[in-house]
Amino acid sequence: MPTVSVKWQKEVFSSMEIDTSQPPYVFKCQLYDLTGVPPERQKIMVKGGLLKDDADWSTLGVKEGQKLMMMGTADEIMKAPEKATVFVEDLPEEEQVVAVGHSPGLFNLGNTCYMNSTIQCLHSVPELKSALIKYPPSVRSNDLDQSSHLLTVATRDLFNELDKNVKPVAPMQFWTVLRKKYPQFGQLNNGLFMQQDAEECWTQILYTLSQALSLPSSSENLDTVKGLFGIELVGSYNTLEDWKLNASFGFGYLFFKNWFCWQCDARVHCAESGEESSETESVYSLKCHISQEVNHLHEGLRHGLKSELEKASPSLGRSAIYLKDSRINGLPRYLTIQFKVDYPLELDVYDLCSDELRKKLDAPRKTLRDEEGKKLGLKSSEKSSGPVDNDVKMSDAEGSKDGAGAGESSNASSQGGLVHLTGVYDLVAVLTHKGRSADSGHYVAWVKQESHKRLLFTGKWIQYDDDNPIPQREEDIPKLSGGGDWHMAYICMYKARVVPM
Repeated sequence: MPTVSVKWQKEVFSSMEIDTSQPPYVFKCQLYDLTGVPPERQKIMVKGGLLKDDADWSTLGVKEGQKLMMMGTADEIMKAPEKATVFVEDLPEEEQVVAVGHSPGLFNLGNTCYMNSTIQCLHSVPELKSALIKYPPSVRSNDLDQSSHLLTVATRDLFNELDKNVKPVAPMQFWTVLRKKYPQFGQLNNGLFMQQDAEECWTQILYTLSQALSLPSSSENLDTVKGLFGIELVGSYNTLEDWKLNASFGFGYLFFKNWFCWQCDARVHCAESGEESSETESVYSLKCHISQEVNHLHEGLRHGLKSELEKASPSLGRSAIYLKDSRINGLPRYLTIQFKVDYPLELDVYDLCSDELRKKLDAPRKTLRDEEGKKLGLKSSEKSSGPVDNDVKMSDAEGSKDGAGAGESSNASSQGGLVHLTGVYDLVAVLTHKGRSADSGHYVAWVKQESHKRLLFTGKWIQYDDDNPIPQREEDIPKLSGGGDWHMAYICMYKARVVPM
């Protein structure tokens, strides 16, 4: 990679490395971080004229130690009037972030909208950010490969940048590490990076984080583990050994099991032989079954829990068709669904659950109805005296009202407070796609914002179209179901509505 210097106005930026495997737009993003001049305003003189965003470095003849000249004006900062009015631009950058009320956009580094949209959706999960903050930057488990460690560190650092900046961020380090870990995201076509499938990016990032965010070694005592991650062990997980019993990835597995993983019990039946068995599986996203008869999320999920499979029949001595009928028996705090049908702002999965899980949800759901009834001035119904099983408890690791979504009682906001799941979920992020196939077109993230009395932004949602955050009305979010050249929901993330124990 050649090293050059760039002169802009009276300043000279020396020892700037040019990654010739990436388009010049990436180099312009580096200069934007240094000068505040947006890439579209930069005029950089090279052989043959001005440097274009998609030019081929090999034809430009840039040499080691070459001096380049850049022209362009930086983003202007509003000057304070004579009165004591304080503009957002005059605040320290940390306070600007709070005042604006949403994280900045991410520069598109060359067909990287699939990655930008994924990051913006995952960045909206406070529990994930909290776990990443505690992840050590240099020490990794012997069971974790170096590339997974580096991608986890890059994710943490990128989340920190989004939390501290107001101007758009160039995710160059994260993108570089992502391509090294998963080379398919570095595929080229005519010298340009190809568009990729956002669902694959989403899945690979979560899989890597589930490996990296692991418990310390078994020699560490339970108090150290609890103190490190700020968690309470609940349900049947009372010792470190219990946590690791069915989890080769330790805390990472259990973190994602509690926050992102569905537990499903399935009845597998062969009508031809009469054979029947049961099985349990964990999934990180539910697929919405799509057909001509299905045009809504809830209906698609119900169909998706039933399937046919062909496998060997011991009694028949040959392959046979089995019917698999699944029911949800364990709910996560965040659920992700991949589909292209109409979807609601509120999703209730109670009727998709097993009879066993429904009994556990009945009391928390009654509490939720009472809490919401109080807000409407209604009298609470009599409290249920029935026991509530520990299996539907979970730790509010963030210890904040923001961590539970709409409908949560403020009593659940105490540090380390335990909460009950209710089976009711609120939509908090949508990743949309425009185009004919998943590996072409354009991806955009739509993220619900946390309420804050200091926010200048009064809307509830932000559309992250790469480096351009745009406020949106909540009533327009369910309309992202495609049609013509409009956005089509590709991945939805819902957050559990909970009640305090």
